[in-house]
Amino acid sequence: MSLLWLRFAVTFYAVAAFAVLPAALYNRPRWRHVAMPAAGLAVLFHFVALVETLVAAHRALPVGSHETLSMFGLLLGIAFLVLTQIYRTVSFGIFLLPLCVLLTMVPAVHPGAEVIHYPFIRTGWLLLHVAFLLAAYAALLLSLVASVLYIVQERRLKQKRAPQTRSWLPPLAVTDQIAVKSLLFGLPCMTAGLLIGSVVALESIGPAFFADPKVLLSLAMWLAYMLMIWIRQHSGMRGRRAVYLSSFAFIFVLAVWAANALSNVHRFRAP
Repeated sequence: MSLLWLRFAVTFYAVAAFAVLPAALYNRPRWRHVAMPAAGLAVLFHFVALVETLVAAHRALPVGSHETLSMFGLLLGIAFLVLTQIYRTVSFGIFLLPLCVLLTMVPAVHPGAEVIHYPFIRTGWLLLHVAFLLAAYAALLLSLVASVLYIVQERRLKQKRAPQTRSWLPPLAVTDQIAVKSLLFGLPCMTAGLLIGSVVALESIGPAFFADPKVLLSLAMWLAYMLMIWIRQHSGMRGRRAVYLSSFAFIFVLAVWAANALSNVHRFRAP
């Protein structure tokens, strides 16, 4: 049944992704009334599918690459709903909802058999490790999207566009606030995730754990994250430079994911 719920989630994510375009770009409230319920149902079915999958497998931790990506998509869907409720804007759905479709479609259509090999067995701590890091990645992606929207809105204001042509974009102050708050939310998540993973792995593997390529890249990513927040907080960086800075940090995230192929600890392999 979990596969059926996941396919329902993909369908509703797709409906929401299409409906949010006229709702945001052309300020059509009727389409908003389609996009929001569809996104809510998608998140609900997605959550049920993920929980049912883990319960059926008698574990609390996603151990497949597809499961991990699916969980990441669920976090993005939840982030869209939260932003919509707090800031009353569906603009972020233009970026986030298609990503939810892509991240959910692969495990829904072709469930993977690969699993992550963990050399230690403290599942509870591992669950926190994975959940915190995925939340940090989602926050970083959300900050990048907010920075891009900031540039679009800033250009439209400089060109003195008519108000109705830019009504789909939130105000500059709101967009910048979302970008900064996303980073501030992601920093403790990333710090906690890395600390938990390091402590547990150090007890199980020993100092050799810190020679792992993905661990080294993760530490570099954390330093880049800290530097990005410090620069934005102390220099008041906005616009294009903020996008470049967020993109630089997101490249680190992609590099960390790619390091699975070289990692002796975080590795996808067939059972």
